[in-house]
Amino acid sequence: MTRSSQKLIKRRNASFLRNGRLSSWQQQTLGTTKPRYLEQLENYLRKELLLLDLSTDSAQELKLQPYREIFEFFIEDFKTYKPLLSSIKNAYEVMLAHQREKIRALEPLKAKLVTMNEDCNERILAMRAEERSEISMLKKEKMNLLKIIDKKNEEKISLQSEVTKLRKTLAEEYLRYLSERDARKILIADLNELRYQREDMSLAQSPGIWGEDPMKLTVALKMTRQDLTRTQMELNTMKANFGDVVPRRDFEMQEKTNKDLQEQLDSLRDDYREVCKEHDMLLQLHMSTLKERDQYHSELQEIQRTSTPRPDWSKCEDVVAGGPDRWQMLAEGKNSDQLVDVLLEEIGVGLLQEKDFFPGLGYEESIPPFLRFEGVVENKKPTKKDVINLLKDAWKERLAEEQKEKFQDFFLNFLERRFGPADTMAWAYTIFENIKLFRSNEVMSQFYAVLMGKWNESVYIKQKETVTQLLKEMTNVDSQNEGLLTMEQLSTVLKSTFPLKKEEKIQELMEAGGWHPNSSNADLLDYRSLFLEDEEGQSRPFVQQLWEQYLDEKDDYLKELKQELGLELREKVTLPKVREALMTIDPKLDKQTLNSYLSQAFQLPVTELPEEPEEKTENIIIQLQTVLERLQMADVRRMGPREQEPVS
Repeated sequence: MTRSSQKLIKRRNASFLRNGRLSSWQQQTLGTTKPRYLEQLENYLRKELLLLDLSTDSAQELKLQPYREIFEFFIEDFKTYKPLLSSIKNAYEVMLAHQREKIRALEPLKAKLVTMNEDCNERILAMRAEERSEISMLKKEKMNLLKIIDKKNEEKISLQSEVTKLRKTLAEEYLRYLSERDARKILIADLNELRYQREDMSLAQSPGIWGEDPMKLTVALKMTRQDLTRTQMELNTMKANFGDVVPRRDFEMQEKTNKDLQEQLDSLRDDYREVCKEHDMLLQLHMSTLKERDQYHSELQEIQRTSTPRPDWSKCEDVVAGGPDRWQMLAEGKNSDQLVDVLLEEIGVGLLQEKDFFPGLGYEESIPPFLRFEGVVENKKPTKKDVINLLKDAWKERLAEEQKEKFQDFFLNFLERRFGPADTMAWAYTIFENIKLFRSNEVMSQFYAVLMGKWNESVYIKQKETVTQLLKEMTNVDSQNEGLLTMEQLSTVLKSTFPLKKEEKIQELMEAGGWHPNSSNADLLDYRSLFLEDEEGQSRPFVQQLWEQYLDEKDDYLKELKQELGLELREKVTLPKVREALMTIDPKLDKQTLNSYLSQAFQLPVTELPEEPEEKTENIIIQLQTVLERLQMADVRRMGPREQEPVS
């Protein structure tokens, strides 16, 4: 409410009190009519409500004001009850203020609901895309199978026609052979008859040619004719019995052809049965896919009906410090979830800068040593760049010393050396609140993970050593010291430095470094720029990709360990089993590295680990989930390829 409106209300209040208050008490009657003072109050309330502008957002607040003024009139007029009425009024005012604060506190739930809605929309879109691609693939596969079925049917029809043709040809050949057999029999009979006649004629014309008795020759001829007749009968009997028999060579050829055709027919029948089975399976799969599609479609419609619209992120341009240009820079390449993180950081920065002091957390054992303090500490309000530079200095000092003390104790001692004992706790709380807020910053998030014990500091140190070694290898290949390498040289250096990485991982690193499929091996690359950092300590995509691959490889390594153990997460495992599983999945593990893994997993000093696997260690038993979580905190990586089992 503005000052002018407040002054107007005060003038109206004074006028109302002058004109109506005293007279109302003097002119009250004892009848059943309303008191004049009550009527004046009701008239005043109606008049004030009519004058209000209820179209604004604060209409309810304005509407409450006339009632508040009426109540104040009562308080002023009833002097005896003024303290009680004032306390009642104050209690309601406090309650209203509390409700306003509660409403403001519930505002972030709107942003959370919007985020959940966006996640659901993204999942639905992903499911629809996956469903469309799967349906398209199944349709293509169905068409290919239908083409194969048509082709097999055509081949079957062709073979059946060929078998019919061969049977017809065989019947014709059989008839031709029968005709030739009968003609041959008739020809042989005619030839024999002619030969007999010629012999009879020659004997009749030369009776003395043999120089023997004609009677004797006649008897011999008669006997010979009898023998010939008997032989002819036997020959006819044999021809009658074996006249239908074909030559063995032809029979074997026809038998072989028939066998081949039968085998082809059986093969085609088997193929046809398989195709029918596959067709039935595809039909069932198609029906189940249709049911799933209908279910997803109904779920999509239900979600679309109940979901809220996507937020308009352009509204943030006028709210974020720096205007549209800075918002465009912050929002570039980020999804809705990441944009929410950016907004939370921006909101958190504002709230952090408004705080002048931080409350101490006390001296309990659960409180980290660098935060153990009772009372309030000053918020030093450094810039983001100052915090990053301070963290880098802390890492330099940590790497330079022998690392005997715990990291949390070192951090506290570092701040004490840097700022003095008086400001140590103030800087500790200030830096802790900053690194807890800026999770998207690489330097702050890594320092926070090591400081809170989510990672061992060896993870950070080993990663920095890997990056340094890779830069050194590239510098050695650059014989001219020009800072340039060809893509082929870059690929060679990556493969020699990371011999266990697969080809696709090497390809991802090269793409992060600037290589693309259209590049030639002779293209030059400024390899030193791959290892640069911006003013906020953010690495280039090449180093970020190297870090992401390390995390993925660690997850795969631990999944392989869990699979080798063959246990559920809640089941317990002994030290010898973990040792055996590690040696199985990573045979190249040396003894020192293996003992460091076991020491981290079972929280035992290396000196207390058993020297030989045969020693009794059955009493060292912990839950598998605890083992994997502890190894996830440490620098765990594969030392060599897993030996393949021989194929039996």
